[in-house]
Amino acid sequence: MGQIQLLAEVHGQRLQQARQLFFDQGTMPEGLVDPLILRSWERCRRFGLGELSLTPATEAMDRVALKTEQDRNRYLLMQGRPIMEHVFEQIRDSGSMVILADANGLLLETVGDPEFVNRADRVALSAGASWDENLRGTNAIGTALSEEAPVAVLGAEHFIEHNGFLTCCACPIFGPDGRLIGVLDISGDYRSHQRHTLGLVRLSSAIVEKRLFESIHARDILVCFHSRPDYLGSPKEGIAAVSPDGQVLAINRNGTEILGIRQVDAVRRDFSMVFESNLSALVDRLRHNPQGSCEINVGGKVISLQLRGQLPPLAVAGRVFDEPPAQRAPRRPETSGSSTPTLTLDTLNTGDPRLQAAIDRARRMLGRDIPILIQGESGAGKEMFAKGFHNSGPRRDAPFVALNCASIPETLIESELFGYQGGAFTGARKEGAPGKIQQAHGGTLFLDEIGDMPLNLQARLLRVLQERCVTPLGSTRSIQVDISLVCATHRKLREEVARGSFREDLYYRLNGMSVTLPALRERTDIRAMVSKLAAAEIAARGGPVSFSEGALRAIEQYGWPGNIRQLFNVIRVAIALLDDNETLITESHLPEELFESSPLAPTSSAPAYDPWAAAPLEGANSMDAISRQAAMRALEAAGGNISSAARQLGISRNTLYRKLGRM
Repeated sequence: MGQIQLLAEVHGQRLQQARQLFFDQGTMPEGLVDPLILRSWERCRRFGLGELSLTPATEAMDRVALKTEQDRNRYLLMQGRPIMEHVFEQIRDSGSMVILADANGLLLETVGDPEFVNRADRVALSAGASWDENLRGTNAIGTALSEEAPVAVLGAEHFIEHNGFLTCCACPIFGPDGRLIGVLDISGDYRSHQRHTLGLVRLSSAIVEKRLFESIHARDILVCFHSRPDYLGSPKEGIAAVSPDGQVLAINRNGTEILGIRQVDAVRRDFSMVFESNLSALVDRLRHNPQGSCEINVGGKVISLQLRGQLPPLAVAGRVFDEPPAQRAPRRPETSGSSTPTLTLDTLNTGDPRLQAAIDRARRMLGRDIPILIQGESGAGKEMFAKGFHNSGPRRDAPFVALNCASIPETLIESELFGYQGGAFTGARKEGAPGKIQQAHGGTLFLDEIGDMPLNLQARLLRVLQERCVTPLGSTRSIQVDISLVCATHRKLREEVARGSFREDLYYRLNGMSVTLPALRERTDIRAMVSKLAAAEIAARGGPVSFSEGALRAIEQYGWPGNIRQLFNVIRVAIALLDDNETLITESHLPEELFESSPLAPTSSAPAYDPWAAAPLEGANSMDAISRQAAMRALEAAGGNISSAARQLGISRNTLYRKLGRM
């Protein structure tokens, strides 16, 4: 302890001599002060600052302005706050404070021992004040930003004499794109300086950078590497974010140093050019490696490498896929010369005034961070409306991820929504899985039947919406997410709130803007809808198909308890029941129910079995298959009576026999 005090006294004497030479005599105190500090003193002199200044150049901003800046730096705060709290726990009761500032030196948040915080307030070392070097002189925060390097400023090394009671250690924080975005600082009394403080700050800043990189690129493949395998997983590892087609999207500073390249030499380059290896081969190789890492040779160096993040399970011909190509759904052909999505708010508009009003309201929300709540009966087209909203906005090229809160068992919905870490529960995949929220990063999350979400999950969802990050089951690591939220329900959420089955705070969070879709029976554009819904099926069948006036009147006059979903099934089956030489759909191709008086609103009683209004015909990808399944459903409903089934379908016995005989 005596040696430390002796060193402090020697340092103080050297600084006093240096200040006399620099400030009083105007000469350079070579060898008496760190060159970095001396460069800062020279900058401060050029700024016109005086070493005896007592008042700050600017006052701290008010709470409203500070909140605005905190919102602007929310990703930095999101990842930095947990690290600040952890660091403070290590130095508690040492007369110190931990500070997070933005790239301009504005103090965003502080946490510290009360006694020291009171002293710090006297020199405006508090949230809302700027410690840019040109305002406060040499100080760890401002000088670290100017030098873009870790800095320790001890006692009289501060340019302004009034700040000489401080000892400050700061390290800059760089974002995934390499830009300087902030600085982490530990400040305390000069007399209680600890030699290892700068090392703690450097390590903590590296952890914040790593968390930022992993959260912002949570949907990408993360290539983690180091020349020493024991450094994998540490803050010293290099990380590159890579797209499934093998393009390097970002690389951290550790990565460029390990590879001996510049960031510009890696970003937007193919993986094989940067790492001299084939990405798909590495994916396949690491999938069967129980250690989860391998060695590659890059520029004559042996590099240990791991793949993390959204690692796809299959790699083929230099690309990585989410599922085997044979199982992927074929893409719909795009309109020649246009990449505009098929389903948009404009294409949904078929002339109904109430729907037009809903579309106009939704269109005003495009590109704004305001949740949309879609209300309407089951089958009214809420998911179609949500997809149209997504495809009409600036997120159209990002994912649209849907989750029906009523169709998933309560025991599974939590893992489906939030994801889970490997081994989080019995039956979980050992590698874990991202949830729907994480999958929707950058795009739109659509929560259908939100009114059926269990109360305990409503609280977790509210936290995600407030903090813009999600924590998978079994994990302690929060993942930053950027989503546009669209919810839908057939329930009246105000009544659910009154009953206590839906959280009031979540209701107001979701109900940023509400639209109500009219039921099909209330719409005035049914003929236009029939034409639009039939178009795809007619194209698949080949040849012209039209509806008779009688068939259209029957469709218009029916009550449609199953809404659009039921109408679509009726149209599909009617087209499938056409004989090869038929092109006109008449009343005989429609179910008998359409000609019977039906209620104008859905009832709570269980409906009679109706093969036309049942769930979409599964596995029916061809017209023959659709026709045969509809015929079999009708025969089952008629108890095996061919004549009754034929009457129900509006076709002859011979036609029904032919439909049943087709394979």
